[in-house]
Amino acid sequence: MGDAKTIAFFPEACYGPALNSVGVAQACEKRGHKPVFLTDPGMSGVYEKYGFEEHPVNMSEPLPPEEMARYWTGFINGHIPNFNKTPYEQIDNYVKECWANIVNTPIWAQKELPALLKSIQPDLICVDNVICFPATKQYGVPWVRIISCSENEITDPDIPPHLSGCGENDHEGFRAFEQKFNEAIGPIHGRFNDFLVECGEAPYPLGQFFEPSPYLNLLLYPEPVKFKRRNPLDPKRFRYLEGCLREEQHYEIPRFEEHGDAPLIYHSFGSLGCGDVDLLNRFIQALGKLPYRVLMNVGNDRDAYQDLPPNVKIDSWFPQPSVIAQADAVIHHGGNNTFTECLYYGTPAIITPYVWDGHDNATRVQETGHGLKMHRSYWTDEELAENLETVLSDPAILARTAATAEFMQRFDGPSRAAGLLDDLLHGRL
Repeated sequence: MGDAKTIAFFPEACYGPALNSVGVAQACEKRGHKPVFLTDPGMSGVYEKYGFEEHPVNMSEPLPPEEMARYWTGFINGHIPNFNKTPYEQIDNYVKECWANIVNTPIWAQKELPALLKSIQPDLICVDNVICFPATKQYGVPWVRIISCSENEITDPDIPPHLSGCGENDHEGFRAFEQKFNEAIGPIHGRFNDFLVECGEAPYPLGQFFEPSPYLNLLLYPEPVKFKRRNPLDPKRFRYLEGCLREEQHYEIPRFEEHGDAPLIYHSFGSLGCGDVDLLNRFIQALGKLPYRVLMNVGNDRDAYQDLPPNVKIDSWFPQPSVIAQADAVIHHGGNNTFTECLYYGTPAIITPYVWDGHDNATRVQETGHGLKMHRSYWTDEELAENLETVLSDPAILARTAATAEFMQRFDGPSRAAGLLDDLLHGRL
């Protein structure tokens, strides 16, 4: 323990990056290090639940928790109509508004983060975010970038642009998306570059908001779904974790009043997508007519669902890795945690994306043969039933998911990450 180091984890203020960092932190703790978390106040308590020290840093105007919750509920509910649009069509609304909010986070954090780092005195900083926080680069210790989203967050001319949902061979789509994205994001990007210059950092090219770490970059994407790059990533600086699952409590599957021995379907739209109560109710009614057992994550709106079918059970939260390990198929929004957890356990998926890298992962799950892509709301009961039958019985999908699970389970992503961080701390990288 005399060689214990303090590792500061700084994930984005949403559950995907947060829980991936928890998995790595758990593995670092087993090596005798002290992981601590820098967190937006809105995520306070998430890391303490796993036994980690938290240090809040404001990344937006400080508001009482009730007002902050109302703001984000209003933000998401206001964009529900945009969730049905294509990734290209979302650039001028959801994507642009998201980036405007994201750019505010390092500007606000810069008011507190330098002093906070000085008080914590980390030996290493791990940032899982889509935007640069200058204080993490300037503190004076090595910093690591973790890429929880799709690996196309690290760009290449031959792979789809991040957030585009393009197929890997749709080069015309690449160009159209990039052009529209850069046009829409230009003023926001210019504001961010002005901030970087004020902090003594070099501005980024249009469309770029973060850079790879010169020390180490950790990507969650596993080998079976990786893109073929024109410019291969330097294997010394870019390491793939082949997934990164946190340790979570075991979940006992409840008894169902009907179809007690039928295939188990897990449905989750993530913390943001759960706000679309009408759509989730539609899924409940459609799945209630099918010969399956269904577990559905409905987030904070559990009281909005009444008269559930006897084969459907809901909850505000599930220990997801444990549930997916026992499920026969998963219907989800395409968040990278759920995407890689399904791959790790060999569970075929139907991805119904609505925003961000869900579009990329939905396209990728279908073009690599690990499941199907389906529009989040433009479906019929018959289409849903046919797609579930396909992912539950198609020999090619089942063989591909089984092979990928066997590959990924040979690796322990969190332990691999902790080993690389330990090597960096001790000068072995």
